[in-house]
Amino acid sequence: MEQFIQPFIDGCEEVFRDLCNIEVKAGRAFFVSKDEFETIWDVSGIIGLSGDANGAVAISLKDTTAFQLTKILTGNEHTSVDRLVTDAMGEIINIIAGNVKNIYEKKHRIKITMPSIIKGKAHTIVWPSEKARIICIPFSIFDGQEFCLSIAVEQAK
Repeated sequence: MEQFIQPFIDGCEEVFRDLCNIEVKAGRAFFVSKDEFETIWDVSGIIGLSGDANGAVAISLKDTTAFQLTKILTGNEHTSVDRLVTDAMGEIINIIAGNVKNIYEKKHRIKITMPSIIKGKAHTIVWPSEKARIICIPFSIFDGQEFCLSIAVEQAK
């Protein structure tokens, strides 16, 4: 599992380091079944994957974390999940997925979709693949805050 998820961890760490000038630290990845998958998050950015692998990758955050990241990217304060916040979260997941696509491109053909944003307290993500298991990678960011990078990918038939 580690060699599969490592590109996602590396891609995520790279985006936060290069785009936001922030160091994030990955925690221990774990599997979650679709039946158990409930978010505690306020906003999620999702990108679909297709080609040699099908599925999706999502970044999920509390609104306060999304506000802080958007302030770093735009210089503006935010107190609601407005258009700039959703655009910032879409851009972050887009770059993460693009980085992972570039890593896997040497061996696999993978296309990514445009990002979609889900907002709302404790929202639910409906994953596109019936068989793929969901891998959650928690990351620590800022003081005592965290976000989760979730991946559900299966090899195309």
